[in-house]
Order: sequence, then structure tokens, then C-alpha cells
Amino acid sequence: MQKQSQDETDLSSIGLLSIAFRYRKPFLIIGLAAAVLAMIFSGPFFITPLFKSTAILYPTSSNSISKVLLSTNFNTNKDLLEIGEDEQTERMLQILNSNKIRDRIIQKYDLMKHYEIRPGSEYRFTRLYDTYESNIKFRRTEYMAVKITVLDKDPRLASLIANDIAELFDSTMNMMQKEVASKAFVIVENEYLKLKSEVKSIEDSLNAIRRLGIHDYESQAEMLNQQLAIELAKNNKAGINALEERLKVLAQYGGAYVSLRDMLEHERKQLSQIKAKFEEAKVDATQVLPHKFVVTNAYEAEKKAFPIRWLITLIAVISSMGMALIIFVAIEKFSSEEVKKKLFSGPTFHEEVTSKPSRKQ
Repeated sequence: MQKQSQDETDLSSIGLLSIAFRYRKPFLIIGLAAAVLAMIFSGPFFITPLFKSTAILYPTSSNSISKVLLSTNFNTNKDLLEIGEDEQTERMLQILNSNKIRDRIIQKYDLMKHYEIRPGSEYRFTRLYDTYESNIKFRRTEYMAVKITVLDKDPRLASLIANDIAELFDSTMNMMQKEVASKAFVIVENEYLKLKSEVKSIEDSLNAIRRLGIHDYESQAEMLNQQLAIELAKNNKAGINALEERLKVLAQYGGAYVSLRDMLEHERKQLSQIKAKFEEAKVDATQVLPHKFVVTNAYEAEKKAFPIRWLITLIAVISSMGMALIIFVAIEKFSSEEVKKKLFSGPTFHEEVTSKPSRKQ
């Protein structure tokens, strides 16, 4: 019990201060050496300085041009000028991290050569993609925007890559959408042209029947029957024969006329609806709109962002001095007095304080 109490006293703040004071010379030498070494090994000869450029984007809330500009449904909540929410931000992050953008950036700026990766080396693409991902990052800000951060040894290249990635987001989105929109447009176009041809065929058939004198079956049948009754009452055989001939034609082609007329009315309604779809699909397949709002464009950095030499030096000094203190405590606790005298000589902090003469004396 007494030994445990003594150990706790030895490891108290006064005990640690006494040990640090006793070994102050090696303690200071270790700290100074750590600072010098940290400054040397964090220099440009050992660590390549990197410059940082950032761009900040907001996604738009809508992707379909036709739904926003051509739709007659005024109850839609899509607005071309509205900033996107969580769903659009997550989609933007997913596309920015896609290999479509990564591969185009790598090819445009020849990053394999820029990152000094030999083309014939083993695992060259793994090293290339790992370096790309460590230098180019995307994250969502607290305000639901997307921040593009690019680190590179060339400050101009860093800004160019950040701005190009922002532009490639639009082109990638448009390319993905057009791949679907073009196929949809072909389908709608074929149906529209087919229905348009059917409507033209029905109109031609009706025109042929109209040339026989049938223009409105119901009203014509009613009028001819009324006139026939009048001629019968007059016993006008010539008029009766003429009306009967007209009624024969009406009876022969009247049913076809009514069927074609009703069919034409229905097909025209269908044609009107599919024409609206055709126009929407055409706009989606041929026109483009930006899918982002650029809040901040990337610019060329004037000073490096990595490494932070003073922080590296501070961490190295604190770590080395902390490790040294642990070693000195171990020496104090587990080494014999002869070993301590051989390793370090000098008065302890307590002896130094007590040996000084008092002011009162």
C-alpha cells in the first residue's frame, strides 16, 4: 500500500516536472532535434508542395426541359430557377465521382505523366486512380452545395481541373439524358408519324365518299326522307326516282361515312395528344440546359496548402518530447542509481530549488 502511494506521488505533476528538470538538457536537445528534422523532412525536397483550388456548385431542381417549359400542367412544382435539394445534391456527388468525368480529366491533362507514373509499370492504373482520388475530392457543404477541391503541385492546373470538372458535370448529365431521350424521341416520332398517316388515310376515304354527295349522313337522310314523302304525296315519279337514287347511295355509303367520321374524330384527338408528346420528346432530345448553378469558380492559388510545416514541426516536437518524458520516467522508476548517474548527472528540480539561498537570509 505504501509502495503504491509512493508510485502515485512519483508520477504526480511535481514528480514529472522534477524529472523533466533533471533531464532538461537531453530533453531540450531532443525537442530541438525533432524541430530541425521536422523542418528538413517537411521541405519541398522530401514533400512536394500542393496548391489548392475549390469550386462550389448548386444543382438545379429539374432535369427535363419539356416538363418545365412546355408542360401545360400548372400544378407541377418544378421550377427551372429553383435550387435542388438533397436528392439532386446526392445525384450531383454521384456523377462527379463517376469514371465518366474521371477518365476525361485524366485523358485531357495526361495525369499519368503529370503524376509521374510510368505507363508500363505494374498496377499503374490503381496508382493513378488512387492519386486522383487523394488529390481531387467532392463533398456536400452544410448549405447543401457541392464543393470541388483539387490539390496539385501546379496551381494553374489545379484551378483548371476544378473548373473543368464543374463544366463536365453538365456535359455528362446531358450525355446520359440524351442517350435515353433520343431513344424515347424515336419511339414517339414513329408513333406520331404512323398515327398521322392513319389520319390522312381516313381523311382521303371520307373525301372519296363526300365526292359521291354524302356530306352529313344524319341530316341528309332526314331531309331526303322528308322530300320523298312530299313527292310521294304529289305522285311525282321523276322526283321520286331521283330521291330514291340518292337514298340508295346514302344507304350504301352512309354507314362507312359515319364510321370513318367518328374514327377520324377519335384519331385526331389521339394525334393531338401524341403530337404534344412528340414536341416534348424532341425538345428533350435536341436541346440542353445547365444542370448547375456556379457559386464560386476555382482560381489559381498564390500559396501552398500542403504541407503545413509549422503544424508538422509542432506535432513532431510534442510527440518526441512526450516520448522522451516517458523514457525518462521509465529510467527513474526501473533503473538503479548507478545507471542514472552514468546516463545523466545533475541536481534534481527539488535539489536545485532547495539549494538556492533564501532572500530573508
